[in-house]
Amino acid sequence: MTATRHPTATDAPLSFECELPDPPEKVWRALTEPELLAAWMMPNDMKPEAGRRFAFAGPDAPIECEVLEAEPGKLLRYSWRERPGAKDAGQLPCFDSIVTFTLARTASGGTHLSIVHDGFVAVAEPVLAIAGAGCGISLHARRNPAAANAPCMMLRAA
Repeated sequence: MTATRHPTATDAPLSFECELPDPPEKVWRALTEPELLAAWMMPNDMKPEAGRRFAFAGPDAPIECEVLEAEPGKLLRYSWRERPGAKDAGQLPCFDSIVTFTLARTASGGTHLSIVHDGFVAVAEPVLAIAGAGCGISLHARRNPAAANAPCMMLRAA
């Protein structure tokens, strides 16, 4: 797996690529079925239909999402809208962004998975909220090199 990280630039994408032994159909299920997605990510009400809104139950506040594109077994793209929670004192700022999963069948029947999290736009919050805004795993991965392998590692375990 390779990871591209630019921790100081809010407009730089997070990119992950990995080879999984499972076929794209199985990986698609891990990305789109709420129970399977919750096992490696967070509880959610995902339905892979363009225009469908859903949310991840973040640790402090929900992460609001909308499916932008869904091509079963090949492409999933959704918006990711972080909002500060009530107990976020001292955490990182929130961002709106886009998450894209691209799946391709490998010669061995497995899946080449590409994950790109980009389009980071800082959420405008009142001055007091900025000091205490904390959000999901996207910025955790930006600041913690060990988190760079997390997406593919978690999918392998699912």
